Amino acid sequence: MLARKSIIPEEFALPGLASRMPRKPVFRDRVNKARFIAKNGSCNLAHKNIREQGRFLQDVFTTLVDLRWRFTIVIFTTTFVSSWLFFAMNWWLVAFAHGDLDQRQRNETHCVTNVKSFTSAFLFSIEVQVTIGFGGRMITEHCLTAITVLILQNIVGLIINAIMLGCIFMKTAQSNRRAETLIFSRHAVIAVRNNHLCFMIRIGDLRKSMIIGATVRLQVVKKTTTPEGELIPIHQIDVPTESAIANNSLFLLAPLIICHVIDKHSPLYDLSAMELQCSDLEIIVILEGVVETTGITTQARTSYISEEIQWGHRFVPIVTEEEGVYSVDYSKFGNTMKVSTPLCSARELDEKPSILIQTLQKSELSHQNSLRKRNSMRRNNSVRKGTGGSSGSLRRNNSGLAKVQFFSPSEGGVQSMNAVT
Repeated sequence: MLARKSIIPEEFALPGLASRMPRKPVFRDRVNKARFIAKNGSCNLAHKNIREQGRFLQDVFTTLVDLRWRFTIVIFTTTFVSSWLFFAMNWWLVAFAHGDLDQRQRNETHCVTNVKSFTSAFLFSIEVQVTIGFGGRMITEHCLTAITVLILQNIVGLIINAIMLGCIFMKTAQSNRRAETLIFSRHAVIAVRNNHLCFMIRIGDLRKSMIIGATVRLQVVKKTTTPEGELIPIHQIDVPTESAIANNSLFLLAPLIICHVIDKHSPLYDLSAMELQCSDLEIIVILEGVVETTGITTQARTSYISEEIQWGHRFVPIVTEEEGVYSVDYSKFGNTMKVSTPLCSARELDEKPSILIQTLQKSELSHQNSLRKRNSMRRNNSVRKGTGGSSGSLRRNNSGLAKVQFFSPSEGGVQSMNAVT
């Protein structure tokens, strides 16, 4: 049996109409990827399959400084104990070869006095290396071998002390400790400043000791593909800042707002508000400078992904003047407020400047309307207060009504009437 044809032609059916309707672009949720730089500044990078491990031993000092504290303490203790045991064995061999350990032989020319066992040799080794002399054991001038071992142990002990103590000092005075008091705003913002779209962040220093010659660098990291088809997973693009004057040096006395103007040379030039939320990019901020108290160069880092960039926001002011002193309220360090900002890209703003003008006009009208509403509300409140006061006075006046009696001589009676006194 043949299938019946539909009365409605296929081109006017629902599937046909749906296929011809213009579809809006669908933005899929961005897959969460690993950050290149964490918020605390640590690099999220794992090194695998390193075959030339011997390169780390060529720079032992840097390797020791980079190790964790528990490994450093273990190496510190093991090195000293091993050196003490090694030279204790040498002192025991010297005493054994010279016959000082033989109790039956009365030898008055000992190499080291009162070294009669390996334990006493170990104690004498500690006394020699750490320069602690208790007076019970000492070297004599009758044994050249003992003098040679004494010189070697002193030289080796000085080298070990210099390396180990220097390593401990460098670990405690590392530059990243100073970077803990250099703070960045939790979010970055994009708003209009000086008739241009700008990417802005806020940085600050919690200490009173300043960072000398502070510089700020911005980089955009994203995955790109070259025209030849080469995939670059970490493509770093330098981003200039507005403060690129006098070698980009900052006087970081109070929190500053670092501004990047999104122009035709910016990697954010073609991104609108919607495209930014769906983009796969990361903006890295690097703050460098010299610590005023120690003279060590320090570096603080952070990054912002697309979810941490607020479009149409601006940082609230936190520096105020109170009794002749500038005060900084760090409780509002990362606070932002909404401002009128076009949702289009910077390229569209350059091609159509009227968009920015219309947006600014709308913001001005909305600001005027809000002011009018506030003024009307204030007037209504004042009128209500005034009417409330007049009604109260009327009540007080009504309470002053009294009954007055008038005598009518014609009727000879008494008529009473209410009058206001």
